[in-house]
Amino acid sequence: MAKTNCDQSLGRVSYGSIPHLPSSRLGPSDRSLGGGQVRIATERARDRFDVVIAQEKLDGANVSVVKVAGELVALTRGGRRAAASPMVQFQWFAAWVRDNQQRFDALLEDGERACGEWLAQAHGTRYQLIHEPFVLFDLMRGTTRATVNEVRCRSMDFTMPCTIHEGAPVDVDTVRSTLHPSGHGALDPVEGAVWRIERHHPKLGNNVDFLCKWVRPDKIDGHYMPEFNPEHTAPVWNWKPNCPLVTSPREQSLRGNRLGSVR
Repeated sequence: MAKTNCDQSLGRVSYGSIPHLPSSRLGPSDRSLGGGQVRIATERARDRFDVVIAQEKLDGANVSVVKVAGELVALTRGGRRAAASPMVQFQWFAAWVRDNQQRFDALLEDGERACGEWLAQAHGTRYQLIHEPFVLFDLMRGTTRATVNEVRCRSMDFTMPCTIHEGAPVDVDTVRSTLHPSGHGALDPVEGAVWRIERHHPKLGNNVDFLCKWVRPDKIDGHYMPEFNPEHTAPVWNWKPNCPLVTSPREQSLRGNRLGSVR
């Protein structure tokens, strides 16, 4: 599944993009969900076996931990080793995974990966975290996802995204009206929500059919990140490990180029 010695990658992206529902804010590389799937998620189920789960969408860095031949490797969304990243937030994630190795080892079978949101650095949303900085939202093997109930049963003491709705299809306005207050301590408006459409069949078993999301139209990606916003000359941290603050050469360069700018 992955090379874990000199090769620094999983061999593919760790987590793909999720299509958007109507009225969701689209980025340059984002795509919209097809009409039939929109109806299944928000209006009418195909039959009694459809289960729709809406969860609070988190605004941090998409990361994962994969177990290969008994070795745990912390990865960025692109499938690269977090420890080798020039960005401090990913170096901290790799260190945090090492500190929590026993928990991930108990969580994962060989070939599986735990995918989640790393909230140490503020991207477009600041958090006063009421839990640890990692939120687990998927257990995956290749492109196959575990159902929410399976993740719940196996997650032990890992934090999962706040569930807003579970059951029949639910429209965007209903979910949007229940996003606040945040279940994760967001200090800014919650970014949006993720819909998980599952099939629970007594004979065929329980499976994840597809995912989709809604992002509030006024959300600005990377608003608090120096790489994207010159108003911020240094990272804004939601969480820091118990060690002196360090910065990568890239972040040092950004700070040097922006001395005198408004924070």
